[in-house]
Amino acid sequence: MTGDLSVLKKIKEGDIGTFEKVFRMYYSPLCLYAAGITGKMYVAEEIVQDLFYVFWKDREDIHIFHSLKNYMYGAVRNRSLQYCEHQDVKNRHRETVLSKGEVNGEENPQEALEYRELEELINRTLNKLPERRLRIFRMHRFEGKKYTEIASELSLSVKTIEAEITKALQMLRKEIENYTHIA
Repeated sequence: MTGDLSVLKKIKEGDIGTFEKVFRMYYSPLCLYAAGITGKMYVAEEIVQDLFYVFWKDREDIHIFHSLKNYMYGAVRNRSLQYCEHQDVKNRHRETVLSKGEVNGEENPQEALEYRELEELINRTLNKLPERRLRIFRMHRFEGKKYTEIASELSLSVKTIEAEITKALQMLRKEIENYTHIA
């Protein structure tokens, strides 16, 4: 453990040579370990490379309470399991979409038509929004920006952003409710 502390201290200070030694020592065994969990060597290599990238980038903030080896293997295990869980979610979603959206391998025409109509309704409704509200809504919903980011970028208050998003969503809900009552 004391050896690990001196290695970690050197890495935290930016000693690239020490980091390279750790990389060479652990890279292959960690890849094999990750491949054993994920079942794919290329995924394992990406996981381990990403771990080392983050390890170097965040080196000043890393705290190791046991050994460096335990830290590395634990991090690879967690990342590998997260990858597997993500794949499971994607597969379940794909199966759900295929089972609901297709009949005997073909797209359900009724559902496809309803989907296109709803998509057109949403686009028409969004185009009715005032320019600033539309821009804010797109930044939040389509670009994934947080209220604070949008407020900063547009020089507006967070409360203004919240109000504009609320108004846009209210208008969308109203139009969708009207559509579902008619249909």
